[in-house]
Amino acid sequence: MKIANDWKRWPWVNWLVPIFIILLWQWLSQDGLIAARILPAPLAVIEASLKLARKGELLQNLGVSSGRAALGFLIGGSIGFALGLLNGTSRLSEKLLDTSVQMIRNIPHLALIPLVILWFGIGEEAKIFLVALGVFFPIYINTFHGFRTVDPGLVEMGRIYGLTRGALFWQILLPGALPSILVGVRFALGVMWLTLIVAETIAADAGIGYMAMNAREFMQTDVVVFSILLYALLGKAADTAARLAERRWLQWHPNYQN
Repeated sequence: MKIANDWKRWPWVNWLVPIFIILLWQWLSQDGLIAARILPAPLAVIEASLKLARKGELLQNLGVSSGRAALGFLIGGSIGFALGLLNGTSRLSEKLLDTSVQMIRNIPHLALIPLVILWFGIGEEAKIFLVALGVFFPIYINTFHGFRTVDPGLVEMGRIYGLTRGALFWQILLPGALPSILVGVRFALGVMWLTLIVAETIAADAGIGYMAMNAREFMQTDVVVFSILLYALLGKAADTAARLAERRWLQWHPNYQN
């Protein structure tokens, strides 16, 4: 039992597999088993990233992509939460709206790109709309599920104790739905970066996707690989932030105390 629990004291254990993969990748590249034209070595990718950082391009493109992602997430997440709350607490609203939402949800949002370009052109609005649409559904579904599955016994107990509707929401409904909502947030963060990757490679004059497409034109494979890894690191950072929020907001929940 002691050995089985020892790993909990090693916060870096999560990085063992990625580090092993990078070391293996470097070794295979140095031995010529992987051609640099196909996949540059990790050291070459790091060197390319340092060049971009010195020129200021990295910080600029990172800022543009992060701004698009944050704005799209804020818009789509807010609408998804509001609609999930409405349908999760009102049977009438669910009957009226949920069928329409589910029909739209089954349309892959990236398949709407041609239509979105016709609506918004190739400016910022199109990219932010796609990100907002992508994050809307995970947050909506999990918020809806969270409020709908709150223990009715607790709600009834709150009413017996005379809680007002506001107190019932803040003290019973929202805490009960929060684990499911946060699962939706984590899923939505992944969809957010996935959508942004596609949106920025279609038509952009700044951002990580633009940096990758521009590098492709000049056959800079190391920059292309670095751009892809940058998306992965940003996705990991967003997921870590969501897990920290889980740990902070769900301290009362026995499943989140370790």
